[in-house]
Parts: sequence; structure tokens; C-alpha cells
Amino acid sequence: MSDDTTIAVFDAVRALAFIGDLSMGQPTDHSLRTAWLAGMIATRARCDPSQVEAARHVALLRWSGCTANAQEFADFLEDDVQGRSALLASQKPRTAQQPPHSVPIPNAMLAMANIHCEIAGDIANTLGLGSDTEAALRAIFETYDGGGVPGLLQGNDVPLATYVVALASDLEIFSRLYGLDEALALARGRANSVYPGALVDASAPWVSTWMNALDSAAPPWTDAADQPASMLRRVGLEFVGDVIDLKLPWMTGYSRRVAQLARDCSARAGLDEALCSRTYKAGLIHGIGRASVPNAIWNAPEPLPASSLERLRLVPYWTSRAAGQIDGLALEAEIASFAFERRDGSGYFRGRSGAAMPQEGQIVAAAEQWVSLRTRRPWRAEFTEADALDRMKEEAEAGRFDQEVVAALLASVLSHVPAKPVASARGEQSLSERELEVLRCISRGESTKQVARALGISPRTVRTHVERLFLKLECSTRAAATLKAATRGLI
Repeated sequence: MSDDTTIAVFDAVRALAFIGDLSMGQPTDHSLRTAWLAGMIATRARCDPSQVEAARHVALLRWSGCTANAQEFADFLEDDVQGRSALLASQKPRTAQQPPHSVPIPNAMLAMANIHCEIAGDIANTLGLGSDTEAALRAIFETYDGGGVPGLLQGNDVPLATYVVALASDLEIFSRLYGLDEALALARGRANSVYPGALVDASAPWVSTWMNALDSAAPPWTDAADQPASMLRRVGLEFVGDVIDLKLPWMTGYSRRVAQLARDCSARAGLDEALCSRTYKAGLIHGIGRASVPNAIWNAPEPLPASSLERLRLVPYWTSRAAGQIDGLALEAEIASFAFERRDGSGYFRGRSGAAMPQEGQIVAAAEQWVSLRTRRPWRAEFTEADALDRMKEEAEAGRFDQEVVAALLASVLSHVPAKPVASARGEQSLSERELEVLRCISRGESTKQVARALGISPRTVRTHVERLFLKLECSTRAAATLKAATRGLI
């Protein structure tokens, strides 16, 4: 992979934190504030520097698994975004005397937690953030009294960073919603159940000072200059796009397809190498704001009610907001935020028209529209290539896309450059053709029965192939298999 497709791990983590906050219905600085608080708490608790670093990283990536279980959450609570927000805002205490799991945990909740923790742990592993960070993320819902989810760990068996971040998150959310005094009271109510009481005692005298610092005109948030070496390595931006796409099974590989087409179109339109690279990166992250919209809206057939349309119109707005928070992606995120604009002013969120749209933004918008047409939705089949070609030409003739941009895009599409086969990296087990077929199906969210019908095999054979896939990919959920397969270029 060439350097022009990579970003600093720090910027990747910031992007994932931004996406996580949107997924949880939180302000987009929630994870940043929580990370700073976690560092303060860990320091007051006399943790060693490596534990302080792990706590900060865990806070930034705590919600990084949210895109992966969004569909399961939507099935469980209908609105995956507002449902999560309500859970975080709950003031219900759980005392130490209350027997953990006196009521069995619903299987759906166990499945969601398993998906979330596996993805978050895999993300930390891929980014090379260390074993302490990875272990804490894989146990992010465990609690001090053993009453967490899945409830396999308790006490000192739970990584310390898990407790530190849980307390930091509670303090950040509760002080914002209910005031500082109530936040401290709620934290004390969870002492020795969610996290150790000693952690609350060590933090309580300092919470007022910390919150004042966070709310100052120049808040002491995470800064690139203060990052350890682990956050300054390079990682492919494709990885962030793959995590974004996990939110909707039918969007697997969507961001990569938009990015590749945008880069090819840019080259045919005569843009220089730097601008081609920029449109490619913009294509990878054009869906950052997608996390703010519940899956129920994405999966609903058109036409949508006005309230749903308004939430969709904010998707590129949130992508634009990311540009203001992630220095290393500022230019790319700004271009990406034009993905739904149209030259006649009928797009969103700005309603820009004509020359007010940068050429790179017009290219990303055209690439996104093509990929959208060629992607199957829960409520419609994908457009055939011929139908998609006709639609793009109609859009250009109507003035919604630049004719030259569409011509360059369609020339790229019709060139049909075959994808290069990806060889397994050293130490990775190769997959058979049948296993790859099964993998592609489950990555699109197809059930075991649907895969069996599509491939003409029995459900039992599908399950056998899935078990082998999990073994070879070293994972236990379909979401994790999808992310690993996308990262390795298998799907």
C-alpha cells in the first residue's frame, strides 16, 4: 500500500471516535472528553504510564464496535441511535447487594455485546494499540460485581482500563445532563457494582476541577502533539471505510467502491495525482455521518417521511463536522461532505450548485450515485449496468451532474478493469472458492437459509463452511469475519 492511502493511527482513532459518538447519539466530543477524564482518573489512581495510555485509547475506541451491531440493536430497540443514547442517560443505579444476573441476559443482548467487543478488540489489534487496550475493549461491558455482559469476569479479572473508562464516561454524560452533584451521586451509587469504589473515592475530590477544565474556552482535549509513538504509525484509510460500512450489511465494501471509482474518474478527468488521491480518500470516508441515522430509516423503502429525510440530509453535515475535528483528514472530509450535493442545487446539506461545488466533490458525488444504483437495498434490487448507465446520463442531462464528470465516470465503469487477486499474507490460512462464496454472502447479511438457497447447498453445509471461516479468520462473529475479510481484500 502506498503512503498516499495511509493516515496516522491517531487520525484513524479520532475518526472512529467521531463515528462512535454519532452511533451512540452523543455529542461528537464525548469520546474526546471521556479520554481526557480517563487519563486524569487513571493518574489520580496512581496507575503506571502504560495504564494511563491504555485508558485514554480505550475511551476513544469504546464505541468503535457500534457500527457492527447496529442492525441487531435496531432489531432489539428499533432506533439503534436513540436507543443507545437512552441507555447511557439512564440514572438507574445497581447496588452491590443486587444479585448479578438475577434475571438472565437476553440472547439478543449477549449477541450484540459479543459483536461489539470482538470488533472493538480487533480494531485495537489492527491499529497496534497494545494488549492492555485490546483486552479492556474486549471486556468493555464487564463490571466489578460480575453483573456485566456477558458476565464472565469480575473484580480484578476485569482490565483496569475498563473500569476507568466506565467511570469517566458516566461522569462526562451525567454532569452534562444532570449537573455535577448528581453525576457524583450517580457514580457513588454504582461504586463497587459497575466499578471499584476506590476509583470513585480517588476521583471525587477532583471532578469539579476536571469538569471546569473541560468546559474552559481552550479545553484540554487530546492533542496530536501529546500522542505516544503507538498513535503516530500509519494505517490504511480503507480500514476506517470498512468500519463505517459495517453499520448496514448491504453496504459491505460500499466505501471502497466509491473511493476506487472516484479515483479512476478523477484520473480520466485529468486531475493530478494529489487530487486523485484526495478524491480516493474522500470516497473512503464519505459515509462518516451515516452513523447518525438509525438503520430503520436506511432499510425503509422510499418515499420517506419528512422527519426521516431531514435526518438523512444531516449525513454529509456530520461528515463536514468531522473535517473540523480531525486535522489529518480535514481536506478529505470536506470533499466527502459534497457526496450528496447536485449541480442544480437539489442536493444536501448545503444545496450548493454549479461552480460552487469543487470538482473533486462533484466526482465523489457522481461515484456515490453510481455505487448506490448498483447496490441492492432491502427494498429493491440493484440496477442493472444498462439501467444505471441510462440513469446517470439522465441525471447529467437534467443538470444534476456535470456532463464531463459523468462521461469520465462511465468510461471508468465500462473499462471493467478486473480486481487483482489478493494472496494470503504470511501466516494467514487461504480460503477455498466455496468458502469465499459463503463469506461474500454472509458479509451482505444473508441468513444461513438464504446462503443455502443462493449457492444450492444445504443449511448444514453452510454452517460447516461458516465454522471453518471463523477458524481461519480467527473470529467468532459474522461482523468480525466481514471486517477481517474486507481488510484483507477478500470481499
